[in-house]
Amino acid sequence: HLVESGGGLVQAGGSLRLSCKAPRTITSVFNSAIWGWYRQAPGNQRELVATMAGGRDTNYAESVKGRFTISRDSSRKTVYLQMNRLKPEDTAVYYCNRCTQEVPWGQGTQVKVFS
Repeated sequence: HLVESGGGLVQAGGSLRLSCKAPRTITSVFNSAIWGWYRQAPGNQRELVATMAGGRDTNYAESVKGRFTISRDSSRKTVYLQMNRLKPEDTAVYYCNRCTQEVPWGQGTQVKVFS
């Protein structure tokens, strides 16, 4: 249902752009859904870091506010997470999903930030 990509190994201060494709979601559902990016660091619970509703209303966790930007491309049924000024504490596996009416989780994409 969901395919995340774009993770990698990056030095602190660097940037990455994550993508989440939802090819099996019909366009109207994709557009009406509240999409979220989550992350899970080793030993921690999965946490919500960014949401987008209606293609415009966004919210961010305090820890990423001002550094991360969530966006979407409806024609590609893809949700993005632009991550700038990365910190070692951003290291985690990143996932996307609908915030309500979740679909099966994807494999996630690993982000590792070294200092």
